[in-house]
Amino acid sequence: MIYRDLCNEKVSQLGFGCMRFPTLDEDPRQIDKEKSSAMLKEAIDKGVNYLDTAWPYHGEMSELFVGEFLKENNLREEIYLTTKSPVWLCKTYDDFGLYLDKQLEKLQTNYIDFYLLHALDAGRWQKLKEQNIQDFIIEAKGSGKVKHLGFSFHDSLDLFKEICDSNLFDFCQIQLNYMDVNYQAGLEGLQYAHSRGIPVIIMEPLKGGKLAFKIKGVLKEIWDKHGVEASPAQLALKFLYNLPEVNLVLSGMSTMEQVLENIDTSSTANIGDLSSEEEALIKDIKKYIEEKTKVNCTACKYCIDCPQQIPIHDVFEIINTAYMYNDWDHSKKKYSQISEDKRANNCIECGNCEDQCPQHIGIIEALKKCHEELRLPS
Repeated sequence: MIYRDLCNEKVSQLGFGCMRFPTLDEDPRQIDKEKSSAMLKEAIDKGVNYLDTAWPYHGEMSELFVGEFLKENNLREEIYLTTKSPVWLCKTYDDFGLYLDKQLEKLQTNYIDFYLLHALDAGRWQKLKEQNIQDFIIEAKGSGKVKHLGFSFHDSLDLFKEICDSNLFDFCQIQLNYMDVNYQAGLEGLQYAHSRGIPVIIMEPLKGGKLAFKIKGVLKEIWDKHGVEASPAQLALKFLYNLPEVNLVLSGMSTMEQVLENIDTSSTANIGDLSSEEEALIKDIKKYIEEKTKVNCTACKYCIDCPQQIPIHDVFEIINTAYMYNDWDHSKKKYSQISEDKRANNCIECGNCEDQCPQHIGIIEALKKCHEELRLPS
């Protein structure tokens, strides 16, 4: 495993994102503890020393599971533990401390190595300033409950720079992959934070798994043209590890195969290792995916609390697959397997999902269009 510096801590360049564990009965709240524990053990045994969770992950069950796992295996002091403040739930200043204490209890620890204000955007940042968040930052670090405090981000580049310029934060976390170099903070944001001396953690390196696609059809033709041996997932990670400003890359892994492949890549890929052939392949793949992606969803599942129980991320995955591979028969069949009362046309337009979506997708309208394109003729 290759290690990099993060706030003067030696961290594995691959961090384990704890929001995509395997589950039971397709219920995100029911983490498959046996499989997930085996995956975490394998990763830690192979050198991964950074675990990233958050209050809403797996329907608020991720922190509980991670805490149990670390306690049962006596691994708390072997890793850097990260979680995030659910700032949207903090209505008063005192709520920040109350939620931090609840998270410490769930994680069965008395301190958090890296703590983030979660998913900042313009509205949340303005509210945090009004709530005197700078006082909480001083208090949390001064108490010893938090060692390093940063923020994760989903909004415009200008806002990102403003937050960096506040001089409140030890580090930051942004979405970046070869498809999103000009999206949200993007590549310019990465470079700006680095120039300000703010370490950067990368999330969504595979764009919610979208960049770990199957090589078939037109994609295979593009791949074969360049003669690159790396898999799609390896290529996406190599793109990020090639950037000297990146301090750590998070990957939310769902299978042991993903864990092993990502560890293999992260044990060899480093700055300067991206070949000219791989750069050319990325350029062609990016152009193809941009033309074919219908909905910019990363399957973060922040929208799982839909009152109609519509599996929103699944619907978007089906429509994107249909366009990516021109496989409409299979995609329509898969959509028809969703219970009729949970299909996209059952949306009541409450807007809860749009409020939570870090990609700022117009979900209500997108669901209407997906249903029209995916429904089988009656």
